[in-house]
Amino acid sequence: MQDEEIDILRWLANAGLRGDEPNQMFRAFCERCSRAGIPISYAMGLMDTLHPEFEGHAFEWRAQDNGPRPLQTYSSSDSGNVRETWESSAFNHLRQTGESELRREIGKGAPVDFYRLPELREEGCTDVIFHIERFTRKGSIGAMDAFYSVWGTDEPDGFAEDQLALLRRLLPTLALALKSVGSIRIVKTLARVYLGQDAASRVIDGQVARGQAETIDAIIWLSDLKDYTAIMDAARPEQIIPLLNDYSSVVIGALHRNGGNVLKLIGDGVLAIFKGPDLTAAASRALQTERELRRDLDHLNRRRGARGEPSTGLYVSLHLGTVFYGNIGSRNRLDFTVVGPAVNEVSRICTICKTTNNDALVSADFVNVCRPASREGLSPLGEFSLRGVSEPMVLYTVNRG
Repeated sequence: MQDEEIDILRWLANAGLRGDEPNQMFRAFCERCSRAGIPISYAMGLMDTLHPEFEGHAFEWRAQDNGPRPLQTYSSSDSGNVRETWESSAFNHLRQTGESELRREIGKGAPVDFYRLPELREEGCTDVIFHIERFTRKGSIGAMDAFYSVWGTDEPDGFAEDQLALLRRLLPTLALALKSVGSIRIVKTLARVYLGQDAASRVIDGQVARGQAETIDAIIWLSDLKDYTAIMDAARPEQIIPLLNDYSSVVIGALHRNGGNVLKLIGDGVLAIFKGPDLTAAASRALQTERELRRDLDHLNRRRGARGEPSTGLYVSLHLGTVFYGNIGSRNRLDFTVVGPAVNEVSRICTICKTTNNDALVSADFVNVCRPASREGLSPLGEFSLRGVSEPMVLYTVNRG
């Protein structure tokens, strides 16, 4: 084993341990291989991931690049143009045959019979290698079961056999380093998607012990679909999940834009908090979220109505309270959420929305921390006895300008 090879392998191991950005790692690998005598003019790497919005990441490099290219994503290959591209690719052929490598010496007259080969020939490539490093089922996460790569050269005689032999010896470690980084990204993505942004950060940072919680003052948000039961009874089964997704997207999008932390999806409801330490600023962000939600909801209902789909409205309740924020549950099943009397109270306030036919109600405690200008947009509705709450509460409506 030559010194250059040892240096690249050692560097790859450290890059994986450090958690380097994958596109930067891929670029640096290509540059190091070029310095070690492998005349790469073009390279691309592909690896599936586990993400609700796209199927995987792509890394691309050309010898004339001055810096790393942005990390690319690609969508699901189950249908449409992406499916057609996959079916015409050398990687699909390799998956079907069970082989790990396919070579096309196009400078010597080899056919350009797979996706990307005609373009690579136009770019001057004379020799192209398609390679798969497969993971075992035990070593896979979802569809992340292999690292796919393309290697091209513009040398007149193509790759020499010793150059390809070196590249083949390096590729398993490159795949392992990228898989290590990719696995960490999957963990962070799943945590954010299922726990919410702030809770995910805390869990990933190590806050995983049962009962590990803190007492915080927060603005508590609870929203709920209007007439949910009636809509579910009237809607066709195939309409229910798209309906929930549409309305959840509107609520969660508005919350995230304004710094709300979504903690739980409860059927058709969304529980979220706006954290301090400046509760006045948190209250302003909560009211801004509610205003944006109404605008987005109006647009959504118009779109759904134009398509002949059922539409509805949303109730929103806002409250201020002291809550326990952290891990609650059993030893092997935890939930990172908020608990305390204030959480029960915001749920009861949402119930008053329904009984009084108000689409948004806020508590007097919430109003007390609002800026004077914000208070002008709130009107007292009266005093209400809430089930399970010892003292009556004064509730306020949100004025519509």
